[in-house]
Amino acid sequence: MPSAKPRFHHPRLLRLATALSVALLTASTAGTALADAADAHIPPPQDTPYPGTIKIDVDATNTTQGIFEIHETIPVQPGELTLLYPKWIPGNHAFNPNALDKFAGLVITANGKRIPWLRDKYDVYAFKVEVPQGVSNIDVSFQWLAARTHDQGSNLMTHLMLDLKWDHMTLYPAGHYSRDITVVPSVKFPAGWQFGTGLETASHSGDSYTFKPTTYNTLVDSPIYAGKYFKRLDLNPGAKAPVHMDLVAQAPDDLKVKPEELKMLRTLVQQEYKLFDSHHYNHYDFLVSVSDRFAGNGLEHHRSSEDGVGADFFTSWNPSKSGKPGRPFRGGLFAHEFTHSWNGKFRRPADLWTPNFNVPMGDSLLWVYEGATQYWGEVLPVRSGMETPEQFRDGIAGLAGHFERGLPGLDWRNIQDTTNDEMVAHRRSRPYSSWQMGELYYAGGALIWLDVDCKIRALTHDKQSLDDFAKAFYGIDNGSFVTKTYTFDDLVAALNKVVKYDWASFLRSRLDGHKPPLDGIAASGWKLVFTNTPSKAEKRMQGRRRAGFALSIGLSVGGDGAIRDVLWNGPAFKAGVGSGETLVAVNGKAYSSDVLKAAIEEAQKSRAPIQLLLKSQGQYKTVPVPYYDGPQYAHLVRIKGAPDYLDEIVAARK
Repeated sequence: MPSAKPRFHHPRLLRLATALSVALLTASTAGTALADAADAHIPPPQDTPYPGTIKIDVDATNTTQGIFEIHETIPVQPGELTLLYPKWIPGNHAFNPNALDKFAGLVITANGKRIPWLRDKYDVYAFKVEVPQGVSNIDVSFQWLAARTHDQGSNLMTHLMLDLKWDHMTLYPAGHYSRDITVVPSVKFPAGWQFGTGLETASHSGDSYTFKPTTYNTLVDSPIYAGKYFKRLDLNPGAKAPVHMDLVAQAPDDLKVKPEELKMLRTLVQQEYKLFDSHHYNHYDFLVSVSDRFAGNGLEHHRSSEDGVGADFFTSWNPSKSGKPGRPFRGGLFAHEFTHSWNGKFRRPADLWTPNFNVPMGDSLLWVYEGATQYWGEVLPVRSGMETPEQFRDGIAGLAGHFERGLPGLDWRNIQDTTNDEMVAHRRSRPYSSWQMGELYYAGGALIWLDVDCKIRALTHDKQSLDDFAKAFYGIDNGSFVTKTYTFDDLVAALNKVVKYDWASFLRSRLDGHKPPLDGIAASGWKLVFTNTPSKAEKRMQGRRRAGFALSIGLSVGGDGAIRDVLWNGPAFKAGVGSGETLVAVNGKAYSSDVLKAAIEEAQKSRAPIQLLLKSQGQYKTVPVPYYDGPQYAHLVRIKGAPDYLDEIVAARK
């Protein structure tokens, strides 16, 4: 058994640092000051300008090995200096656990001589430096090492494209608001690569680009997507505040965008403007990776967004020629992230605004930040022609059905409590998610905002809607980039300006209660039902996910038979099936989604238990599951005589 690691107190830590740095330290007093500094309180941020301008140079040319080389020149004064690695990043809603581990090779020099640094004893994101007398600038060099395998985190660099996140690749001085620190960033890309970013280019030489001076908070909010295969789409031709979509792809053919697709994207921009009646940027860039390796990215920024779609996103879309709805354009990601420029970046919950990137955030209003954005992310694609009203209803039915039958965890948690989930779980998968619950402020928030929309329409006899709230709450200070925060009380006051009502009680009952937030379904003129027949949306998803299993037998099964989740107190759970087991066979036949679906349908007729052969911890067992209600799919059906608000909600704005 290995011996325990010693705990170094100040004298021992000093001796260790001195021994390791003997070639670098000329006096023991330097080591003493450094060791003491590591235990000192980190300077709190003050709203005062940082003296001088920080230069940041990134060499992003080593795409073969996935290495970003970073060099910073930081103006300093003699004495103690604390450098911070960004920890709490807007949009992550929690501290980032997947960046600091890839930070390596930190070397700090002054006047050509190496000076020591020491990580803070209690905060691993803080580095202490004792700046010698006579030094006015320090040079900081390190590497950021992109993940090379899936278990190392997301891959931000391939040999054909990259995602440069400035929060991953910079240190900044403590003691100042991030908006008070001025930086001049520059990047060297591989030969011939092109890029998109919210930053503005000042100059370039060959493949090296220098950007205009900006504040550190704006820098962190302005990632770069670059690649060998690049295309820029103009989504608002002739506008004073341009909107572009910058595409990087693994292959040139993946950049082929159909005219109909471009038209829908341009319509989305106009429908966003009609909703919010404003913009809060001088230009906006959708940064889109068209690649299976980068697919799934989605992060909002004030003047840009990171959007990851599959390699066939544009090329595989084929609208139906028969007059029937074809495969939707799947523009919800773009609608969601673009909406965040208003909801989340310009208007931001007060506890999610922090003076720098190392002050903890609060997530209490994520049901607005993400929930309302999720709602508009469902509505705006229909208004833009990307999806049909029927597809919108199928999507709402899916959300509602999940809450009605797939979330028994509402018995002990509520939607408000799930706003803490980013800090609790960091989006890790769970063994029993239906009981543990997850980031339900997205879907639950969307259903609550549907309820708000319908309530406004009912109270005003359909003369006003949530669109009026959007204009009043997010449409202020048109053209301003300055973040404007709000509280729950501010939100209630804004709703009351649209129409007087007890909005505080209305919202709190849905956020703090323990029942599914489904009142908006009936209020919209529809009701939720379950049948054995899948909707068109569900048919498209079959073979790719649960295919009706989660709401029926109570299983979520991967293509390899791995049971990823078991519905708490569902039929399979009660029979003794556990999450993490492998489904080998069903009724004596090797598992496939079609075999399990057929067995569920047969059991409805035969009333005989479904026999599941499971492998668990090297053992095999057969578990009979007495489930006889067949596949279960959620649908919305009209309530006779009630107004149909859903069709009104998704109608394109003129």
